[in-house]
Amino acid sequence: MARGGRGAVTVVRVSGVADFAELGCRWRDLEQRAALSFFQSWTWVGCLAAERFADPVLVEATDDGRTVALALFNRVRRLVGPAVLYLDENGSAELDCPYVEQNGVLTEAGREAELTELCLRAVTGRYDLVLSGMDDSVLAAVGRSAGLMRVVRSQAAPFVDLAALRAAGGDYLAGRSANTRQQIRRSERFYGSIVVERAESVAAGHAMLAEMAVLHQAAWTARGRPGSFARPFFGRFHRDLIAAGMPRGEVVLLKVSCHGAVIGILYNFHFQGRMLAYQSGFAYRATAPRAKPGLTCHYRAIQFALDQEIEIYDFLVGEDRYKRSLADGAYRQVWVEAGPLWSPIRLFRAGLAVARRWVGKAGTVSENFTVSSVIEINRPPTN
Repeated sequence: MARGGRGAVTVVRVSGVADFAELGCRWRDLEQRAALSFFQSWTWVGCLAAERFADPVLVEATDDGRTVALALFNRVRRLVGPAVLYLDENGSAELDCPYVEQNGVLTEAGREAELTELCLRAVTGRYDLVLSGMDDSVLAAVGRSAGLMRVVRSQAAPFVDLAALRAAGGDYLAGRSANTRQQIRRSERFYGSIVVERAESVAAGHAMLAEMAVLHQAAWTARGRPGSFARPFFGRFHRDLIAAGMPRGEVVLLKVSCHGAVIGILYNFHFQGRMLAYQSGFAYRATAPRAKPGLTCHYRAIQFALDQEIEIYDFLVGEDRYKRSLADGAYRQVWVEAGPLWSPIRLFRAGLAVARRWVGKAGTVSENFTVSSVIEINRPPTN
């Protein structure tokens, strides 16, 4: 227990989940009092939840009976060492292909650091944790609550500050490099009359997603890669997500065309003033070097977001060159493993990673000294 806001006592409980529908109601209620990302909303967390969280562990903090924090994990048991808790993930490649970012404990606004640390302390003594797509504030809370911790991966997420751009006059191209401006303008001239169509119904969203999947898979299989839709669960998850999120205005699918021919389709999320560029499919033309379907589609989507008074166009994580060319800033997301000091696997991995670092073969290690097993994390490829 801890002293909560306004003199209340904060109680943290760890339990299973008997009814996901009932949990969804409590989650939505807390959303109204939280500063959260789309990936922390019940639209995302609750999508196919009974399937994704086969062995759910719920951490809930309350002040005098009022829910102030929620964290939903899936538990994966092991033959040796403590079980692993995956925050808002399943722990398998098949069910985690809908890649999560901007992740974290859902808390009342203004109490994020305090409540995140309390919730994590409730489980770090018993379990190993895998926390994907966290920001630095969550990383600090993990460091304060866990015995061993390692940053497995750190990536930049580029974005465009549309609010600042709008205040400066709204001329997006003026802020790009000369090379980027030239490529966008040449591509626009190549295509000619460009039309942007937004899916206005769930049925239209499903149809546009299917059309995008064909473009996406064609591009990736041509490169000898499987593509995101190679895993059946990816398409099934996002069809359900569209059905839940589109009526709430949280899912935006945009088809960019010229003269009836598709240039590309963007599958974005719209939440709390941000448009998140999650997935895409583009019609590449090998014989038309001036055609830049990715640049053209995102440029048009940025203009769409400007018109809609959206504050941030967020490309999410990725090293793609077009993201850096189109963005004017970036923030950091980290993938973290943590666990108790007594975890034999964590201690073994810690020693192994230190040995590798000693001989100059290790990668970047967290300043918080905490090393654990390295997990493989793959973001669904984007065109």
